[in-house]
Amino acid sequence: MRYKLTFVAGLALGYVIGTRAGRERYEQMRKSARQIAQNPAVRNTVESAAQSGRDIAGKAFAAVSDKVGDRVPDSVADRVRSLREKSQGGDDDWGTSNT
Repeated sequence: MRYKLTFVAGLALGYVIGTRAGRERYEQMRKSARQIAQNPAVRNTVESAAQSGRDIAGKAFAAVSDKVGDRVPDSVADRVRSLREKSQGGDDDWGTSNT
């Protein structure tokens, strides 16, 4: 998902740089993007998708760790534990709740 957003952002930037409308069009696009990002429905969908992703990643880790067992390097196991502890807190890296 992150790569798709980066691609779309690159397209938007290329459009803005290439357009003759210049700053006025850029401000219009920026205002529209801000309105979309602040829309409660969009924010809820993003949070739901993020939570679903965390849940699926946890299930995948459990399935893999059952099969791999002790062969997982300690550095990987420590990183996963720290991510789990962080996700069980109130806020994630983006400042959104994990509800």
